[in-house]
Amino acid sequence: MTQTATPSRYTLTAALPYTNGPIHIGHLAGVYVPADIYARFLRGIGKDVIFICGSDEHGVAIPMKAKKEGVSPQVIIDKYHGIIKQAFSDFGISFDNYSRTSAAVHHETASDFFKKLYEQDDFIEEVTEQLYDSEAHQFLADRFVTGTCPKCGYEEAYGDQCENCGSSLNATDLINPKSTLSGSTPTLKRTKHWFLPLDRYESFLKEWIIEGHQSDWKPNVYGQCKSWIDDGLKPRAVTRDLDWGIPVPVADAEGKVLYVWFDAPIGYISSTKEWAEREEKDWEPYWKDENTRLLHFIGKDNIVFHCIIFPSMLKAHGDYVLPQNVPANEFLNLEGNKLSTSKNWAVWLHEYLEEFPDMQDVLRYVLTANAPETKDNDFTWKDFQARNNNELVAIFGNFINRVVVLTHKYYGGIIPEPNTLSEVDQQVLDALKGYPETLANSLNRYRFREASQELLNLARLGNKYLADAEPWKLIKTDEERVKTIMYVALQLAAGLAALSEPFLPFTSKKLKQILNTKKLSGEAEISWNSVSSQDVLIPSGHQINPAELLFRKIEDAEIQKQLDKLEATKQANAQMEKSVTPQKETITFDDFTKLDLRVGTILEAEKMPKANKLLVLKVDTGIDTRTIVSGIAESFKPEEIVGKKVTVLVNLAPRKLRGVESEGMILMTENAEGKLVFVNPDEETPENGATIN
Repeated sequence: MTQTATPSRYTLTAALPYTNGPIHIGHLAGVYVPADIYARFLRGIGKDVIFICGSDEHGVAIPMKAKKEGVSPQVIIDKYHGIIKQAFSDFGISFDNYSRTSAAVHHETASDFFKKLYEQDDFIEEVTEQLYDSEAHQFLADRFVTGTCPKCGYEEAYGDQCENCGSSLNATDLINPKSTLSGSTPTLKRTKHWFLPLDRYESFLKEWIIEGHQSDWKPNVYGQCKSWIDDGLKPRAVTRDLDWGIPVPVADAEGKVLYVWFDAPIGYISSTKEWAEREEKDWEPYWKDENTRLLHFIGKDNIVFHCIIFPSMLKAHGDYVLPQNVPANEFLNLEGNKLSTSKNWAVWLHEYLEEFPDMQDVLRYVLTANAPETKDNDFTWKDFQARNNNELVAIFGNFINRVVVLTHKYYGGIIPEPNTLSEVDQQVLDALKGYPETLANSLNRYRFREASQELLNLARLGNKYLADAEPWKLIKTDEERVKTIMYVALQLAAGLAALSEPFLPFTSKKLKQILNTKKLSGEAEISWNSVSSQDVLIPSGHQINPAELLFRKIEDAEIQKQLDKLEATKQANAQMEKSVTPQKETITFDDFTKLDLRVGTILEAEKMPKANKLLVLKVDTGIDTRTIVSGIAESFKPEEIVGKKVTVLVNLAPRKLRGVESEGMILMTENAEGKLVFVNPDEETPENGATIN
């Protein structure tokens, strides 16, 4: 469907968080804070907007976590759904509806969606070989297989995607695949599934994305989509062999459920239905009317699902609008390291709210000012402290406090009647009127970091105006002039109260209480639109309330406590990594005798282009000279190992790594310091080709 340039309504979705753990700052910075800012902004300018989210409660991770904890999957999803929903509410994320994919309305919506595509012959049915974990007695979903990426050599690639090079993968493509459920090597087993043939939608996607959104989608989003399309799209499974999820609603599908990435985005639709029923409204215009603008806020790891797979599903269905934009952010790191749920390397939202009560806006501001919009960024507690103390306290809070304190000191809290405005006064008021457009320009391009700094510039303008005018000195000689200065400064304070709401909702509410805006009515009410349209935001004669600090200073001891907490986590992780690796599955003597180990000599070595870990080696094995790609580039320079005698596994099946066929493996081990070293052949068998027993 085509969409108009001036939408009648907006449907905003935020990625459904997975209920196998709480929310952390990476989730907030990547998705929920920018989405909430934009939703609040749209409401502030009077748009018809619905902001939708919910818990993603299906997928193999849920029953596996339940098994580990000795409880039912329902206990797990209820626990984390409750934690996540409450944390979002306490943090001020203003969803119009927060649902869950275990809800009956979602099961019905997802099942109906599948059946419609099934009846339209939009799926293909195939029997394929998939990886099976014989220890866990189940087929492995893509995300529960890890191994070496065949394209870049990254050793921790998932079965559906390599997060290092961004390549789309199938689990069977991985080199040395390993089940994350049991740690065992999976085997191939035949099973039947339904697939969405993405190749059918290739021309549509090219026209819609490459021709239609090259200029307005973020480069990271457009680039990843183009790469996928250029590589050629392949059918994608929409069902899985699991006992947890939405049962496939057709005959001959026992033991199969809808693939979580088929059912999860449909959760946006079912959550909208839930909202509409509660509010007694019609949900369909928000998803089916061409005058609706659909926007998905996600992290970069979800780009393909929201820009390729879900739009193809919507296109196949035929009744829905397509997303106008998918403003995905990059990742946020913590103190120089990747956020990790499994390693507890995170700042958890529910814990932050306990340790920094009534400081929601500080975290919102810091995550926005340091948002990973174009590249991965780093959150540090020192930066958190500095931005609070040097920006929110010293600039925003300082301006408001000075204005309110002086108004009470000079006029008993009653806004004075201004006299003739000077040229400077008028320039300041004119600048204030221009801020809504400036902020909107940034927000409509999804540049939330830029917008947050423009908001702070308004507070800077107020501080400069007061510093230049010096009313505390002028009050002794020109009381009438001071009335005008304070009147103008109070207009700026009122403007900040309105314009800060999307970014700092708790602060905005507190500032409005200080300015006593509830006593204003009609056209005098402070709003985003009134800042640009009204000459008077807060009139003379209006009584304001006493000053309260909008922000408090964060002390060094508070930050050190958080750093100590992370250091304890780091040490605990290091201790766990030192533990002995468990014994692998038992093999027979016959298995061992199949290994053909030979003495070889490295003749040439060079780095693999665009791969930090890989060296391309030419090795004389005595049998032949062959190419071997080895992941040792971070431990050895090429020139250091030319001429080195090595032990080579020569009968390993060839595999391609980044387009280079590797014909064997160099045996390595770690020494006591954890450094890679070669497994050297015996000095008594130095000739190339000699076998090693």
